[in-house]
Amino acid sequence: MSWIYKTSPLKDISQFPDNTYGFVYIVTHKPSGKSYIGKKILNFTRKVKLGKKELAALQGTVGRKPKYKTVVKESDWKTYYGSQPQIKHLIKEGKSEEFERTILQLCPDKKSLTYYELKYQMIYEVLEKPDKFFNDNILGKFFTKDLTGIKFKDHLEDIK
Repeated sequence: MSWIYKTSPLKDISQFPDNTYGFVYIVTHKPSGKSYIGKKILNFTRKVKLGKKELAALQGTVGRKPKYKTVVKESDWKTYYGSQPQIKHLIKEGKSEEFERTILQLCPDKKSLTYYELKYQMIYEVLEKPDKFFNDNILGKFFTKDLTGIKFKDHLEDIK
């Protein structure tokens, strides 16, 4: 099953605009109606120490020689459904066809990716609707369990 963006399926990384760092998504489990909002990067970037052959090839160059190189590898975005344990369990049971994967926002960098993930999680009130969302935390700082028994509107009346 592919990702859907603006009604079109995305099956290959070449279908994304050139400046896309990652995307914010919503994954919906059709039988239960529960969803999960998260973010995914398209490429993993890591520093790798240069080997002996690579270092030897740099002999004779002027200036400071690099000790590391940057390696870019496509992420697992094609097969990704989310990091939430319940979703992972359902996928492991072979129930990936029960999910619908939709891209909400494409982002050009890491900062905007985190911002838009947070924005969509707040707009959809993922922590306030545990019966509709798998999300149990936002940014690893705000948890559903911390909000039980609190109604936002109750506090608005105190301000007036």
